[in-house]
Amino acid sequence: MSKTTRATQTLAKAGVAFTVHTYDYDPNAERVGLQAAEALGEDPSRVLKTLMAEVDGKPVCCVVPSDREVSMKKLAAAFGGKSAAMMKPVDVERLTGYHVGGISPFGQKKLVPTAIEEAALAEAQVYINGGQRGLQVRLAPGDARAALKAVAAPLIA
Repeated sequence: MSKTTRATQTLAKAGVAFTVHTYDYDPNAERVGLQAAEALGEDPSRVLKTLMAEVDGKPVCCVVPSDREVSMKKLAAAFGGKSAAMMKPVDVERLTGYHVGGISPFGQKKLVPTAIEEAALAEAQVYINGGQRGLQVRLAPGDARAALKAVAAPLIA
């Protein structure tokens, strides 16, 4: 597995301090984020998952703890929209350039507005997908927010 991806290159270019962590990705896992947390021996609240959705028909990215579900109502509100819905996996892969299970908010093919769960900012360090299945980057959540130019908002149900 390569530890250099568009995500890690984007972070390095932005001068963000991060470390790379690999784990055995289970393609049959019911919930990829929880499987990553378990494999890394980390609390699921510190292993964030990247979700792609549409708010009023426009693509957005949201980053939330892997053990929580995103509220579509709160997601729409975070972007000043009326409604939100999850994107289809095929559309996500085409938009981001990443494969499902390895979607990172960093280094996506097309920049889209991003929101991060505000509660995650209270953690000292978080893990976020590094652009490949089985690859996570560990960094300060504030650095992730800054690199993504993300809004912090309550996103979880």
